[in-house]
Amino acid sequence: MINSNTNVLVVSAHAADFVWRGGGAIAKYAQYGANVHLVVLSYGARGESNDLWNIEGQTLENVKETRKTELLAAAKCLGLTEDKIEIWDFQDYHMEFNEERMERLVRKIRAVEPHIIISHGPRDAFNPDHEAVSKFVFDASVLSTSNGVRLEGTKTVKQAKIFGFEPHQSEISSFNPDVILDISDVYEKKQAAMQCFKAQGHLISYYGYKAVLRGNHARRCSGNSSYKQAEAFSRFFPLVGEELL
Repeated sequence: MINSNTNVLVVSAHAADFVWRGGGAIAKYAQYGANVHLVVLSYGARGESNDLWNIEGQTLENVKETRKTELLAAAKCLGLTEDKIEIWDFQDYHMEFNEERMERLVRKIRAVEPHIIISHGPRDAFNPDHEAVSKFVFDASVLSTSNGVRLEGTKTVKQAKIFGFEPHQSEISSFNPDVILDISDVYEKKQAAMQCFKAQGHLISYYGYKAVLRGNHARRCSGNSSYKQAEAFSRFFPLVGEELL
């Protein structure tokens, strides 16, 4: 059950990834009172802001500022507050990770103590940043559980459940949903958040269609005719419990 005792950490490679791929899940958890934290690793200024670079006289600083305005507005639509959002401003395309960056994420995981981590799945055709972030997040989550990883001022946490976003090119990335989440009751919030990203306006209709497609799959797999829109995710670990649900 989602409630105020539920901690969620979302790690997004670029400014808009968390909205296209997980905006419904974020809005749903926020709506039911969960503590949802968002880390945006980069603005996507080099690789995911093509429309902005068509403006004459454009600068990197202006692209980043535009993307920041967009992502903060989108996060607000999903129910997040600015105190739960961190933008780390790494360079994208290609994003690189070192020991310092790994320690930073381990510290963040230990601070949030997430029950759930949502980030990129292990395969994402044509986007090496997403695949690199997937491994980065997985490795940091494992390190965060180890007593031998000594970081002053932190304590180890239990292993979080990790869910991967559905990649943009699902079939080309050999993606099969492990989890389909109904987002019907919060879909309007996701729509509003998507509308914030004028720099990638061509994706708004695409991810609207994707939500309807996954909603169809949700109805077919569950028999619940009330499901209208949904999001799909991969699981990094098997489902564990005392019964088959």
